[in-house]
Amino acid sequence: MMQQWLLVGLGGAAGSMLRFAGQKLLPAQSFPYGTFAVNITGCLLIGIFWALFQKGVINTEGRLLLMTGLCGGFTTFSAFTLESIQLLQSGRTIPFILYLTTSLVLGLLATFCGYKLFH
Repeated sequence: MMQQWLLVGLGGAAGSMLRFAGQKLLPAQSFPYGTFAVNITGCLLIGIFWALFQKGVINTEGRLLLMTGLCGGFTTFSAFTLESIQLLQSGRTIPFILYLTTSLVLGLLATFCGYKLFH
């Protein structure tokens, strides 16, 4: 049981550091590019890991490390929602709508593609 907690924690720490790096590489200006890129990449990764888990390539421990930990620490849905509200509150309606719709559509598409590519 303790090993599972450690796997999730290690994956989460790595994911959080990768998210931080992504946001430093693509800083927000008029559009939250870093969060957008991290969310789409995280969706692709979780689709890949999900397919590999279903095929038996990744075991339960790998799922905890990669899906629950890494992807959980890496993806930034809470930051996404906050930045969406901030765009709306600052009167940037077009970027708000663009960010919201493209994140949802591309996130779903990336998850599906990741799953299909590795299933």
